[in-house]
Amino acid sequence: MYQNKRAVLYVIPALLVVLVFIFLPIILNFYNSTFRWNAFSTEKVFVGLEYYKTLFTDPVFYTSLKNNVLYAVISLVFQVGGGLIIAAILEEKIVRKFQPFFRTIFFIPSILSLAVVGLLWNMMYQPSIGIINEFIQAIGFQDFSYAWLGEPDTAIYAVIFVSQWQYTGYIAMLFLVAMQKIPRTLYEAAMIDGANRFHTFIHITIPQIKEMILVATTFTTVGAFKVFDEVYIMTSGGPGHATEVLGTMLFNSGFRNDEMGYASAIATIIFIITVILSFLQIKASRTGE
Repeated sequence: MYQNKRAVLYVIPALLVVLVFIFLPIILNFYNSTFRWNAFSTEKVFVGLEYYKTLFTDPVFYTSLKNNVLYAVISLVFQVGGGLIIAAILEEKIVRKFQPFFRTIFFIPSILSLAVVGLLWNMMYQPSIGIINEFIQAIGFQDFSYAWLGEPDTAIYAVIFVSQWQYTGYIAMLFLVAMQKIPRTLYEAAMIDGANRFHTFIHITIPQIKEMILVATTFTTVGAFKVFDEVYIMTSGGPGHATEVLGTMLFNSGFRNDEMGYASAIATIIFIITVILSFLQIKASRTGE
């Protein structure tokens, strides 16, 4: 009994931190979403769930949600799928001696500031002086030169590509760490039984790193619905609302239109979406960990 009381005493500080800095802000955010208020006035007018009704009839919300879903799907394919393939290649015996070099090359983009990355790619996407169009023209594909961030049909894909460039290497490093913990005897036994590299990848590598796949999938999906920095820096949600995501919609509502209650409602929706997605992924994985 005494040991249990001591354990509770050690847990209380961490519990207080979680309550004060995580759960309390969530509750206060929902509370604020039921009022009409702005940053320059102390007056609050109770509107109940009016902002949520408005949100679900707002076409910009559905455009933003569609872009976030597109962001998540593409990120899962390229960051998780591509990262898994890159990690498997780096674990090949013939490549392993060059692994430190490739690890560094793939990991560097993920440690760069999002502001720096956004500005860098914004310059590269410039239609007249950007290196991307200059390269396309240099190899003879002049018809494929676009104002990548200025055209509604290409802008969202151009922004999404930047995230794939920045984070695919990071996810690959996570998988690489997990793969290096797999006992080599499993592969040796499989090879003796006649399994090729593809079979060992499917039947040994993937099952052995399924917890890391869950972590990467959850990290990538939640990140796709929380994305803000690169979109805001590169396009601010434009042209029109072609690259609008929930994060930029929240920012514009709160800090440009000064509709803090509406912004709080958007924040609540983002929280609900990310919690549901995380819960579903954990359940679907059935790892038990």
